[in-house]
Amino acid sequence: MHITDKDNVECFLYADDAMISRVRKNLPQEDVLYNLAELFKIFGDSTRIKILCVLLEGEMCVGDIALLLGISQSAISHQLNSLKKSKLITYRRDGKAMLYSLADDHVKDIINEGIDHVLE
Repeated sequence: MHITDKDNVECFLYADDAMISRVRKNLPQEDVLYNLAELFKIFGDSTRIKILCVLLEGEMCVGDIALLLGISQSAISHQLNSLKKSKLITYRRDGKAMLYSLADDHVKDIINEGIDHVLE
């Protein structure tokens, strides 16, 4: 249920109309919020987080990631596909090998900020 009229809200002491107006104006569009929620779902899997942390160190192939994490190559490949679809990682071909890396510094920042937050 969407409440748009403060007269219908019974659990407030007072309404700060200026703040409500400012927040409403600055709140991202619904599709942006949906996409953000979808992005955060990707971070909800510890295997994907491990892969992202591995890739903080640089590009790596599926076999090396699997060996490092002790997980099958097929399981790693499945998670890499999810990370690619979410634009968190990128890849390049080097001969027969596919080398994966973080998509950009934003991803690195998200992971590092998350680690810092957890360690506080």
